[in-house]
Amino acid sequence: MSSKPLLTPDEPAPALVLNPGAASPFLLVGDHAGRAVPRSLNGLGVSAADMERHIAWDLGVAELGVRLSAALDACFLSQRYSRLVIDSNRDPARADAIPPVSDETVIPGNVDLTPEAARARERAIHAPYQAAIAYELDDRARKGLPTVLVALHSFTPRMAGFDRPWRYGVLHRGDSAFSAAVLALLVEAHGDAVGDNLPYRMDEVDYTIPFHADARGLDYLELEVRHDLLADAAGLQSVTDMVAALLPRALQRTGAASPT
Repeated sequence: MSSKPLLTPDEPAPALVLNPGAASPFLLVGDHAGRAVPRSLNGLGVSAADMERHIAWDLGVAELGVRLSAALDACFLSQRYSRLVIDSNRDPARADAIPPVSDETVIPGNVDLTPEAARARERAIHAPYQAAIAYELDDRARKGLPTVLVALHSFTPRMAGFDRPWRYGVLHRGDSAFSAAVLALLVEAHGDAVGDNLPYRMDEVDYTIPFHADARGLDYLELEVRHDLLADAAGLQSVTDMVAALLPRALQRTGAASPT
């Protein structure tokens, strides 16, 4: 017995690919850039106000990725659908990949989800997005293009009653020369306002960077930017200019990019 498709033919594909095949050594990805919800899920029962919050997406990352793509002549590959549908930076087998509660907010459409419904979201949303990243990386390898995988994320200025003083954070596992170079350059410019594995750390929860970079032996960067720095056009352009100048400098320090 076949079930109703999660996405209808007129709904967009999960992966939005901007500037595919670009020669820049940086492949930019935005796991939480979008906040669309398939029509079949009836908005997950989440209010419009909550869909504006960080629980639904990484605010500012979609526009930051577009601007960095233009500034660096790099490919930017982003997820259109909300992390509340399924989190593209989680192993789909994890319980928190489809959270029934996020930052104390109940997500009605995720409560008591059947295994079949969870697998449908994986097949329709998670897997095609990750496959698009793999395709781009494989294409770059065929062309002999060097690659550093750069994941763009943003974080809230306040979480669980705690003010987060960092402007930027670099998440890593201590195995990335490129991440170390970016971190050093950010600290030179911003001092204590830069988090080393803060406000999060790269661990077994992260999926995209380990899944793609490890198997191919690529260096990587997982960059976190505080939401308020991306809140308007002036802020977005300031962060874009800074990051677009910083990434090539870090690459020059390390020679991190090698053919995929």
